[in-house]
Amino acid sequence: MDTLSYRTVSGNKATANKKWLVVDAEGQTVGRLASKVAKIIRGKHKTNFTPHADCGDNVIVINAEKIAFSGTKLVNKEYVRYTGYPGGQRITTAQEMLKKHPERLIEKAVKGMLPKNTLGRRLFTNLKVYVGPEHKQEAQKPEVFNLESFN
Repeated sequence: MDTLSYRTVSGNKATANKKWLVVDAEGQTVGRLASKVAKIIRGKHKTNFTPHADCGDNVIVINAEKIAFSGTKLVNKEYVRYTGYPGGQRITTAQEMLKKHPERLIEKAVKGMLPKNTLGRRLFTNLKVYVGPEHKQEAQKPEVFNLESFN
């Protein structure tokens, strides 16, 4: 029997075809930026997307301090963590975090949109966030990526 055989090609590390992309966070809303970056890191924009493999691209986010919040989230949004000791619940607002560690805002938002398993923790290492327009990945020759054209 001589018929065409259509096989589903499963992506893996060898066929990943990974690139380095630079995203400018200036004026972007945190959640919208994070969802697009998470999609790129996961590899869902590629035709060879495989749910159980790291097929996504590496993303460098610059100008993290110029991120925007919609509504009153800058004042009202709270990040809660627990130290492990009695009475050790610590609450930080988005405004305080933006002043002290603006890169952590984007990191927390993107991490929350990745899978909560070993793959998600591995994918999170493909994200680099920097305060200011400079980054340390010039050797990887990253391409500038426009998020407005990406959905």
